[in-house]
Amino acid sequence: MAEPKKEPRKNPSIEERLVRERTIMLFGEINQKIAREVAEKLVAFDADSDAEIKIFINSQGGHVEAGDTIHDMIRFVKAPVKIIGTGWVASAGALIYAAARRENRYSLPNTRFMLHQPSGGVGGQATDISIEAQEILKMRDRLNKIFAEQTGKSVEQIARDSDRNFWMSAEEARAYGLVGKLIRSATEL
Repeated sequence: MAEPKKEPRKNPSIEERLVRERTIMLFGEINQKIAREVAEKLVAFDADSDAEIKIFINSQGGHVEAGDTIHDMIRFVKAPVKIIGTGWVASAGALIYAAARRENRYSLPNTRFMLHQPSGGVGGQATDISIEAQEILKMRDRLNKIFAEQTGKSVEQIARDSDRNFWMSAEEARAYGLVGKLIRSATEL
């Protein structure tokens, strides 16, 4: 009797493998769609287990409130989150990066980091422009406090440094207190 023909094993898709590994790839502009996708994954992974979650981030930033959502969700879940910077981590991307505990913030050697103050592009009536300007100032103060807490720098120093685009190499970001550890390979996680 002939053996039944075996179906060849299909390789799981990259997405399925990342889910199994509890890994999120966060690349590109931060927007509401990305915030939802990352938040969904964080909540789902957290519901499955308290095992660590890894996020690789390479982002130029984007929508601050979408960045706030991801930042808050990283801090909300029970599972520890390790975040690995690669490429560039700027603006709202840096806000997300700073959500992990310092000992869980890693950087690959060629990553660049950038902090800056938020900006707006509002037009319309003078009263509306004034309201938006006040909101941007509140946002700037809130972000400065978050970065001060996460780097050990004073709010005043963060405000001075981020008054314009403040670029740092991975080593400079480590010395600044933003990066916890520089790594070159997965074995160092």
